[in-house]
Order: sequence, then C-alpha cells, then structure tokens
Amino acid sequence: MTVPPSRRRSPRGPLVLDIRELSRRAGSMKHVVTRVPAPAGLGTEMINVPPGAPIELDLRLEAVMEGVLVSGTASTPLAGECSRCLDPFEDEATVDIRELFYYPDRVVDNADDDDCQQVVNDHLDLVPALRDALVLSLPLSPCCRPDCAGLCVDCGARLDDLEPDHTHERVDPRWAALPSLVENPSQVENPAAIDNKEKD
Repeated sequence: MTVPPSRRRSPRGPLVLDIRELSRRAGSMKHVVTRVPAPAGLGTEMINVPPGAPIELDLRLEAVMEGVLVSGTASTPLAGECSRCLDPFEDEATVDIRELFYYPDRVVDNADDDDCQQVVNDHLDLVPALRDALVLSLPLSPCCRPDCAGLCVDCGARLDDLEPDHTHERVDPRWAALPSLVENPSQVENPAAIDNKEKD
C-alpha cells in the first residue's frame, strides 16, 4: 500500500530543500547556492562520489502549476579506478539537474509514484534526481587519462612504466615442455628400454 505524500514523514538530509517560502505561488522563484556533503551511493562501482565529499549546488527553484521545477548544476569530485591500468584516480564532474517535483494533488493520474518526484510536506529530496543525472554522465569504462596504455597481458606491469620495446618471448604451447626435458634428460626414456619393456 502506497502512503500518500501528505502522510509521509518529511525527508531529511543535506540534499533536502525547504520550499515553504514559495507558497505554491506559480511564478515565484528561489535561488539556492550551497555546498553539502555527498551521501553514499552516488555513482557506479568503477567511479563514484566519495561519501562526504563536497557537492556544490547552484539551483533555481520555480513554482509552477503542477509543482516545483528544479534546474541548475551540481559539481562534485570523483574517485575512480582506471579500467585499463586499474590504478586509482581522481576527477571532477558537473551535471545539469532539471526535475519537476509534483505537488501531491497534482500527480498525473497515470503516472507511477516511483517514476515521478513529489513534494513531501514542503520539502524536496534531490538525491534521486542527482543520482540519475550523475550516473548517466559517468563513463562506462573510466580511464585515468585518455592515452593510458593499460597493463601488459603477459606480466601485468603498467605499460606506461615500461620501455617502449618491452616484449615477452612467446613459446608455442606445443613445444613448451621441451626446455625441461633438455635440462633433465633422465626424464626421457631410452627407446631401447621401451622395446625391452614391450618384449617382457
């Protein structure tokens, strides 16, 4: 059973905005510039916002007939793992946010409650909107730099730290056992001995 927004508890957290001063007057606006600590879970496994890192918000809150339109930018540091060399690296991201938070009595009839953001007791929770905007902007395969050469497939060393002519001698697997047989000739049976075994 879905709890109506009017009966829900007011959301809490650094990314929750109070909109009471807008008073549902269409056309009224509020400019919000602030810095807040990042919650956990912003990003992907390979690259994300470190929990507690500062998020710089520059937002405009505008009351419209259906609810409150939030637009602006969020800037934050990122911490990731290079998909080529696996080294940790740091970066920054600035994403655009544009989200309509519906008043409880203005939710579209055929809209799923999970698909649209709603105003809850004159408060807006920006976490879902920020998470969606940030995840869509992050690369699927982050790199510490565009020209990262990655790792050597034979020894696992970083190619950027090795000499340009770094190579490994490749041995045909069909002949891989020969060197050990040459070093230990006793492992090779004498053909004559094999014949004697067969006669016995």
